[in-house]
Amino acid sequence: MKNTDSGRLALVFPGIGYTVDKPLLYYAKKLAAKQGFAIADVPYTGFPSGAKGSTEKMRQAFDIALSQTEAMLKDVDFSSYSSILCISKSIGTAVAAAYTERHSLSAYNIYFTPLELTFSFPVQEGIAFHGTADPWVETELLSSLCAEHGLPLHIIADANHSLETSDIPLDIKNLQSVMQTADNYVRWLCRIS
Repeated sequence: MKNTDSGRLALVFPGIGYTVDKPLLYYAKKLAAKQGFAIADVPYTGFPSGAKGSTEKMRQAFDIALSQTEAMLKDVDFSSYSSILCISKSIGTAVAAAYTERHSLSAYNIYFTPLELTFSFPVQEGIAFHGTADPWVETELLSSLCAEHGLPLHIIADANHSLETSDIPLDIKNLQSVMQTADNYVRWLCRIS
């Protein structure tokens, strides 16, 4: 991995079915790249089917993703970066939290639709996004967890686990709002680092 002149690195942790080329991750990493972050996608695969609603299969998926993350990032010299940003989605939010803890990395975070599992690990500085129609975690529970960890939570009404509704024009408007918030966060991070 090549260091950028800015010394900033963004790690992109996708979800089980939400890959790095889907809107939330695609645009967030473009925002980071525009601010001089080197981008490292962590495209893990091979998850068990039926993870939703199954604690055992969700844990298996997490273990698979974390193991593959270790292998993909083994040669990264994190000490050569002055600032690390984790952009994560769903199970990727738990992988990012676990990986940064395991490697004692200080990182900033954009958590898209974090899971309850994410809060099993130290949650570092960041912002989070959640839809009220997300079947993977209840809004009240996530609001409580985010408040407990001092994590600002941006809630999108009637949006699912992909932060989408059945209204395409509304989805585009919501995506624009989410990306504006993410862009403001990345710009703030660049000013302080």
